[in-house]
Amino acid sequence: MSACQYNECLIARIQGRVQGVGFRYHTQIQANRLGISGWVRNCKDGAVEACIGGSEAQVAAMKQWLKQGPDCARVESIEFSTGHLPESCNDFRIQY
Repeated sequence: MSACQYNECLIARIQGRVQGVGFRYHTQIQANRLGISGWVRNCKDGAVEACIGGSEAQVAAMKQWLKQGPDCARVESIEFSTGHLPESCNDFRIQY
């Protein structure tokens, strides 16, 4: 998917028990299943951030998944804001 095909791009900030439980790994798997481009990373304060880009339907499905996360995680809160992906971002990566 090239950047011009994105109908929507969001930044998600997820808080709760989301580090040390495979949240980034499972987010990458789900994003790949949905055809989402972007990235996911741990934050120093214990949160996880993700940038998700795709069609409205793809982003809506990913938002719904992020609200639950993988079985081993516990999402306590999630905030969404408008994001931007560079044109070179055509896959979903874990950032370290």
